[in-house]
Amino acid sequence: MASQGQVISILSDAITTVILCAAPMLLVAMIIGLIVSIFQATTQINEQTLAFVPKIVGVLLALLLFAGFIFSTVGGFVTRLYQSINSFSIT
Repeated sequence: MASQGQVISILSDAITTVILCAAPMLLVAMIIGLIVSIFQATTQINEQTLAFVPKIVGVLLALLLFAGFIFSTVGGFVTRLYQSINSFSIT
């Protein structure tokens, strides 16, 4: 059975991994949303698809651009997880 400290360490590592993997897409969506909202406020165009489509395209491009980073981050987490299995005491 894993100790409480081991479980908290694994959960902390998992949360950090999720945040690191999601951050590039979230930042791109936030920046594009800010640019589009400034454009909409300036031109007084209030079209919903104007905000939605660029975000989708930007997030997909960011996903392609950061795919290697995401795979290596998740791979590192899984490797650390499998390596920590030996330290669990079975009762």
